[in-house]
Amino acid sequence: MSFLGRQAIVAALTVNALRPPRNQRAGVPSFAAGWLFGETAPQMLALTALDAAAHLTRKRRSGVRAKAGLALAGASALGLAHMVRQSRQMKDGFEDALVEGLGVDYVEQLDQVPTPADLATPWRKMARPFNFADEGVRVISDLPYSEAGKRGHLDIYLPAGEDTITDAPVLLQVHGGAWVYGAKEHQGRPLMNEMAAKGWVCVAINYRLSPRDPWPAHIVDVKRAIAWIKDNIADYGGDPDYLAITGGSAGGHLTALAALTPNDPAYQPGFEDADTTVQAAVPFYGIYDFAGSTGLSNAIGMRDGFLGPKVMNTTWKESPDVFESASPILRITPDAPDFFVIHGELDTLVAVDQARMFTAALRGVSQKSVTFAELPGAQHAFDVFHSIRSAYAVKAVDRWLTWHWNTWRHGLEADSGVEPEALDDAPDDSAGDGSRSSA
Repeated sequence: MSFLGRQAIVAALTVNALRPPRNQRAGVPSFAAGWLFGETAPQMLALTALDAAAHLTRKRRSGVRAKAGLALAGASALGLAHMVRQSRQMKDGFEDALVEGLGVDYVEQLDQVPTPADLATPWRKMARPFNFADEGVRVISDLPYSEAGKRGHLDIYLPAGEDTITDAPVLLQVHGGAWVYGAKEHQGRPLMNEMAAKGWVCVAINYRLSPRDPWPAHIVDVKRAIAWIKDNIADYGGDPDYLAITGGSAGGHLTALAALTPNDPAYQPGFEDADTTVQAAVPFYGIYDFAGSTGLSNAIGMRDGFLGPKVMNTTWKESPDVFESASPILRITPDAPDFFVIHGELDTLVAVDQARMFTAALRGVSQKSVTFAELPGAQHAFDVFHSIRSAYAVKAVDRWLTWHWNTWRHGLEADSGVEPEALDDAPDDSAGDGSRSSA
């Protein structure tokens, strides 16, 4: 391929990453073209510069095609540099979100205040973005938590040391994949490695998928995994009384729904008496409106064009109650656990408006803390592999989870974001329900 041809492709990908089309028809191809490219902007910038330099050294600077190629390379370089700068700015963006959600003194509940070195841009990881090997972590693979075969297996991530751990905080990772594909090994690895290396017990699960197993098999399996963790995780050093849950995309939806529907018998067939409460939830770019109740065209289009025929095996007109009960935004109560909601501004698969409206609804009802980070320039699935933005997201979630674990186990409280008048009218939980989560 000619230099001009290569630079034309890079320029088109750069434009798509900077200004992706938002309409429903173009959303999927725009994501496919922009997700990987946007998160590898530093590498793409280096390759573009090298390609241009090689072209110049060959003394091919004359001619219309050569000049056009160099012009495109220059424009692409500016766009890619802008993307790199946006990603690096999330160091401060995440900190601002944490301060807004938790208060400026949240750092007092961390094990240690992060140093500039802790928050430095992880350039070394950029060289091997898909390398998830971590000497500080060991993995126990494919433990069965249900009778669903491979889809009912889970992995446990533990600190690599031989020292026995006890009563460690537990993090459950729920993979995404539009409820129809995906596997526990392929998502959440940067975050699980980070937390396990610091002494957490992390659990990654498979769950049944549509169309073979239509809704609500997915959330039933998440609930079953939670019950398994509470019954068994002490054998691996975890505290069964403290469980945080996280996941992205479909996993973000399941994360939010599981957190908001503890002990719901409709989602616990055959194990209705099991405890499925969680203490904290961190959904990444989740889907919060299955029913289209927000009126967002993105939500309604997903409901009618994909969720109904591909996931739910029914339609909105036939079973509106099924879609409504599956919508996290319609399941919020004052007893919702602490939430840290994370979403990319340029997400073309799930509009960021869903996250904005979900967060606003949480803040209007929940008695617990609500933190929201909106990432400028970020597409869907930005955290799947090592990137600048992914690294800052992992560090921010690490700080939020550490804050939450320490406030929970010490019985401390955090601001809820709910006005005092609303709290005065909220149900009194002081009698205690077995929960020690921050309020």
